[in-house]
Amino acid sequence: VQLQASGGGLVQAGGSLRLSCTVSPRAFVPYGMGWFRQAPGKDREFVAQIRWSDGLAKYAYSVKDRFTISRDKAENTVSLQMNNLKPEDTAIYFCAADSIGGGSRYTSGYDYWGPGTQVTVSS
Repeated sequence: VQLQASGGGLVQAGGSLRLSCTVSPRAFVPYGMGWFRQAPGKDREFVAQIRWSDGLAKYAYSVKDRFTISRDKAENTVSLQMNNLKPEDTAIYFCAADSIGGGSRYTSGYDYWGPGTQVTVSS
């Protein structure tokens, strides 16, 4: 299983970015997908997750009402729409796949990880 994220970049505070993560092979159907982020010198932290079957989503308090996670079953992709970005959102963002339901807010619950994409928000 391979995950490849894209869509990172540099944006001013208040701006928006959309991250996408493609999961391959197509035959792989995750239980859920998650987004995490890691800022320099900090631990990797939970951002959002989505249950593949019904789209049930959960968010970290710090991004709730600003970020939206979604999935496209036909394309095997998960996306993270990030609005009203703040400098504290600056981090490397990672997508992760949970194959058996052990996910949620903890990195240990995910089996596969993408290489990450940089998001930088300037003030």
